[in-house]
Amino acid sequence: MNTQEMTTRIATGQGFIAALDQSGGSTPKALRGYGVDDSEWSGDEEMFAQIHAMRARVITAPSFASGKVIGAILFERTMDGEVDGKTTGDALKARGIVPFIKVDEGLADEADGVQLMKPMVKLAALLEKSVAAGMFGTKMRSVIKSANPAGIAAIVAQQFEVGQQIIAAGLMPIIEPEYDITAQDRAEGEAILLAEITKHLDALPEGRQVMLKLSIPATAGLYTPLTSHPKVLRVVALSGGFSTDDACERLSQNPGMIASFSRGLLQDLRKQQSDAEFDAVLGKAIEQIACASV
Repeated sequence: MNTQEMTTRIATGQGFIAALDQSGGSTPKALRGYGVDDSEWSGDEEMFAQIHAMRARVITAPSFASGKVIGAILFERTMDGEVDGKTTGDALKARGIVPFIKVDEGLADEADGVQLMKPMVKLAALLEKSVAAGMFGTKMRSVIKSANPAGIAAIVAQQFEVGQQIIAAGLMPIIEPEYDITAQDRAEGEAILLAEITKHLDALPEGRQVMLKLSIPATAGLYTPLTSHPKVLRVVALSGGFSTDDACERLSQNPGMIASFSRGLLQDLRKQQSDAEFDAVLGKAIEQIACASV
C-alpha cells in the first residue's frame, strides 16, 4: 500500500485499529496477562523478545488478516523487528493493515489535573526512522485526570504542537489526550476537551489533517461532530481499562468512532493456547470490536 492507499484505508475502512504498542513499564503486565511468568525472562532484551513473539503471533494469525483490522499501532522495537521474514510494517501492509508507531516518551508528573508528555528528545530521529520503515502515522498519549480548564488547554496545545512536527515529517499524527475513565468529573471535563480540540482543529492550516484517539465519552455521542470535521481523518476510541464487553457496548453508542483497543483485543489470549484456539479467541474479539465500530 502506498500513502494514498493507506489514507483511504484509514479514512473509509470498515473495522478498527489494533493497539499493539505496550512499552517499557506496561510490558511485564501485558506478558503476565498473556500467561508469561516473570521467571520466563530476565532483562529488557528477553522481555521484549517475549512481547515481540506475542505480537508476531497476533499479526500472523489468520483472523488478524480478515479485513476487519484496518490499522495497527506498534512500539518502536516492534517496528524494528521482523514478522514472517519481513519488516513488521511490510508484514502488516501485506495483510491490508496500515502501520502506526508510538512516539511519546512517557508521561510527566501530574500538574493542573493532567499529565503532559515528557519532552520528546528522540522525536526527530524516530520520525525519520519511521518514514524509512514505511509507517503511515504516529500515536502519542497524554492523560487528563480532572476537569481543569488550564490543564486541558495545555494538554491539547502540546498534542497539536507536536502533531504539526509529525505532519511536517510526512506522517499522520494520532492525537491522544486520554481522559481517565475513573475521574468523577469526566462529563464536565470532556466538554472542555471537545471545545479545545475543536479550536485547534479550526486553526490547522488548510490541507492538514490529524487523527484523534479519545476515551469513550461519558456522554454518548459527544465527539460525533469531530468525526465529520474536515481536518480529522478518523476518530478512534481507546478502551481505557473497560473490559471488551463494556468497551464495545459503550462504543456502539458513539456514531462515527471506531475502536483502537489494546486490552479489549488481547485480554483473553494466552501463550499456552494452541494456534487454533489462539486464532479462535482472537477472531471472536476482532468480530466483536469490529461490530461495535460500525
